[in-house]
Amino acid sequence: MLKIYGRDDCPDCVACKANFDEAGLEYDFRDIGKSLKDMAIFLKIRDINEEFDDIVGSGKIGIPALVFEDRSVTLDWEAYLEEHGYLVEKPGSSCSVDGSGC
Repeated sequence: MLKIYGRDDCPDCVACKANFDEAGLEYDFRDIGKSLKDMAIFLKIRDINEEFDDIVGSGKIGIPALVFEDRSVTLDWEAYLEEHGYLVEKPGSSCSVDGSGC
């Protein structure tokens, strides 16, 4: 099953979940702020996956992150939904480590 790593207080993650719910798609949301185990798994995924190359060191976190059963990752949940024929309600700005955009 598709896993979405994020946080319940992240505007992009909230928008992602709302769009997936509206589309009726199943997913397993992992809140990295509520579980150290999920945080550790997310950090390992982030450390080894080239999808995060532009994120690391930029002050951004890289959530929401969609992790598929084949372990591939995308940070572009909007494009994923659009590619599968779903309309996307665009989110606001994303959160950065410095708190901007939240």
